[in-house]
Amino acid sequence: ILVSGEGSSGSRARSAAMNCETCHLNELELEPLEIKDVLRCILHTIFFHRTLTLVRPKDVDCDLFEITYVQCGLAELEKEVDEKINQFIAWAEKHPNRKSQVCLSFFDEKNKHPGWFSSKTERVYWEQWFINLHVTNPKGQGKSRGSKAPASTKGQALEETSSRRDALSLLIQEVLFQIINYANEKKDHIPPISDRIFNHEILVPR
Repeated sequence: ILVSGEGSSGSRARSAAMNCETCHLNELELEPLEIKDVLRCILHTIFFHRTLTLVRPKDVDCDLFEITYVQCGLAELEKEVDEKINQFIAWAEKHPNRKSQVCLSFFDEKNKHPGWFSSKTERVYWEQWFINLHVTNPKGQGKSRGSKAPASTKGQALEETSSRRDALSLLIQEVLFQIINYANEKKDHIPPISDRIFNHEILVPR
């Protein structure tokens, strides 16, 4: 498994081969506390539908949304995904209210100049997924919200959060269907089946 987080998800990700298939997922507007749930759900769904090796899938419930998704059941992959998500969260904290992308790329490695005196390889990208996010600050952040706030105001804020989260849940499900439909329709470009998870890299802004 090869992973890279150098640079933004733009320049390096777009240097892929011309025959690389790309999927731009619908943009999701979310708050910082929701990043981990959303990215775990999306990344693991992509991996599950692009993993041809034998795995033991497991159902996982989101913490903040009424959504259940499937992971491949590979501890190393779960750790890798969480590390990349934490990197993105750290970036989002330093760049509030910004639109950004997380790019998951799959690639094959081939000899660049076959010969006796060269063993250099190059990455040939065959598929890229662009996860488009707009991380916004929660409403009311930075304003005085001490204990003197009326109970009705606090109740209204909780109701607004619940309503907004329900709407976001529906949008996340649309993205999951987008992933499933794309994965099922686009298969001709996938390299021969391997006995391991495909080489990949997850690029986050830095």
